[in-house]
Amino acid sequence: MAYFLGVDTGGTYTDAVLLDEAADQVIATAKALTTRPDLAIGVGAAIDAALVGAAVPVDQIAMVSLSTTLATNALVEGQGGRVALVAIGFAEGELSRAGLADAIGDDAVIRIAGGHDHGGAEKHPLDLDALSFALDALDAGVTGIAVAASFAARNPGHEIAARDLIRARTGKPVTCGHELSNALGGPKRALTAVLNARLIGLIDGLITACEGHLTALGITAPLMVVRGDGALISADLARTKPIETILSGPAASVAGASWLTGAKVALVSDIGGTTTDVCLLQGGKPQIDPQGAQVGPYRTMVEAVAMRTTGLGGDSEVHVTEGLAAGLRLGPRRVMPISLAAQKHPQVIHGGLDRALAQDVPALDGGKFVLPVAQEMPAGLDARERAVMERLMAGPLRLGQAAATRLEGAALNRLITRGMVMLAGITPSDACHTLGLLDDWDHDAATKALTLAGRQRTGAGQRIAPDASTLAQMIIDQLTGQTVDCLLQAAFAEDGWEENATRLAQHPLTRAGLNGHKGLVRVEMALGLPVIGLGASAGTYYGAVGNRLGTGMILPEHAGVANAVGAVVGQVAMRATGSVTAAGAGRFLAHLRDGPAPFDVPEDAIAALTDALQNEATARAQASGVDTPQLRVDCERSEANVEGQAMFVSADVTVTASGRPRIALG
Repeated sequence: MAYFLGVDTGGTYTDAVLLDEAADQVIATAKALTTRPDLAIGVGAAIDAALVGAAVPVDQIAMVSLSTTLATNALVEGQGGRVALVAIGFAEGELSRAGLADAIGDDAVIRIAGGHDHGGAEKHPLDLDALSFALDALDAGVTGIAVAASFAARNPGHEIAARDLIRARTGKPVTCGHELSNALGGPKRALTAVLNARLIGLIDGLITACEGHLTALGITAPLMVVRGDGALISADLARTKPIETILSGPAASVAGASWLTGAKVALVSDIGGTTTDVCLLQGGKPQIDPQGAQVGPYRTMVEAVAMRTTGLGGDSEVHVTEGLAAGLRLGPRRVMPISLAAQKHPQVIHGGLDRALAQDVPALDGGKFVLPVAQEMPAGLDARERAVMERLMAGPLRLGQAAATRLEGAALNRLITRGMVMLAGITPSDACHTLGLLDDWDHDAATKALTLAGRQRTGAGQRIAPDASTLAQMIIDQLTGQTVDCLLQAAFAEDGWEENATRLAQHPLTRAGLNGHKGLVRVEMALGLPVIGLGASAGTYYGAVGNRLGTGMILPEHAGVANAVGAVVGQVAMRATGSVTAAGAGRFLAHLRDGPAPFDVPEDAIAALTDALQNEATARAQASGVDTPQLRVDCERSEANVEGQAMFVSADVTVTASGRPRIALG
């Protein structure tokens, strides 16, 4: 007998499932809280519970596959490690394109001379002396370095030379743009490299936690990781290219949705603790986004499922909007639900809430708390960050106690962004506990927190809610409304209104149609296909969503662990891409990994490139456990008509090596 173990680590829960390969069915599922900073505790608890539930011997586990939303959540929430970008041969203005400036933020940028032209010829010599000088001055708190050179897709020589020097002098992880994509677009490739460098520590920690527990159990099966397009990659590759795991969890959930329901056409909506991910299922498969994965504000060069990711989940922060009437907004930041925080720290949370409730004036900090994530004082903090962190090292504090001034408040926000501390506040999960829809955590703490939040005043001076139950229902109604917006935006975009999808979803006529307006004008609006609802809280929230949209809502068995199911039903698929360009009359360049190679005819250049890409894709697939991968070659050739004759311009070649990873028993 062979069994597959699927693990999914999300912002709130870590799920595990066991799949019987022969029977092709789920035989056990389990959930555990995701534990930070020590992810091994939550991963281990979920795996152990699944193994106990199925009574499966560990030597019968043939494959382990991991999916995660941690990378997606980090980008949506603006979190991750501190990085430095080495920009080679870029003009100043280029570094502000493609969202690169926002992604870098306050992190270091090292600009040096170098780079190539569009044909792969050196434009300027690489200034390694300037790079060495800048590296010596680099802050010790930098956790990863991204390297991007002008036209590295045509010739990666300067990126490789810079990478080797950085590794030798610093020992820090280095990400090169050409290693992630061979598409043109320097700023976008640099953005992808920056985000990859920012995620390395996060994903390495997760993989290490999973591998450590598997080893302790005696499980020797290979560990795979789900990529953003739903394919499987080796754990070693995921460590060096964590950017490929953005949308890993959503991609796994789509695969799980298809496997669990057998549906061919549907919108898949997966609600987690931090995000809601929406994808169109056609022919039982998701589409790949041709422009590259977009998460939050960032459009990357990573191939991934065409997914719309919104910062809306069961643990989304609840904001009160300004105005004469009470209004709410959820997300995009995830906070720890007060009900969960009280379960972990009952005296601090209940004590703080009770003192705030005893006062007539509403608490300025809204009854929020700050919890330390780091177990020891982090390096590289400025004076104010260190002062805030020193207070928190003793344990959780009310928000107003953690940051006493506005400047300390800014320092606290930076600590939250870096994942060193976490905010606890009211969330939709707390609303569900208040209304009795959930009973996982501390009901009384949730009710106290919502009572306190309801005392906040509108612009007209009225309380936003008379009691906790009223506010709880307002929060759930707001989640329903924002989820409906997510689904409508996805549907309008798929129908061809991508640029206006958000405006159309919120248009008064759309609202009138959803409300069934019948006057001089009769307006009807409904979604034209069913929705598959996934996520642990889908059963709680999505019935109202389906009713609002006038469509069927499919809530499959095991919907709460669909990501973990999808993690073990995928295949390895390794792609290698390259291009051939015309460099002049009778001269054609095949842009190989070690630089451009000249040929007299384009067919010879394409053949040489294809051969190199086949070797590369095959080697990568075999390294991920596929003994004899199947190869597919796609070649897009561009020609121009000059005086009635076709002239070669360029060719883009993609080789895909795919197959099921080998399984190991004993």
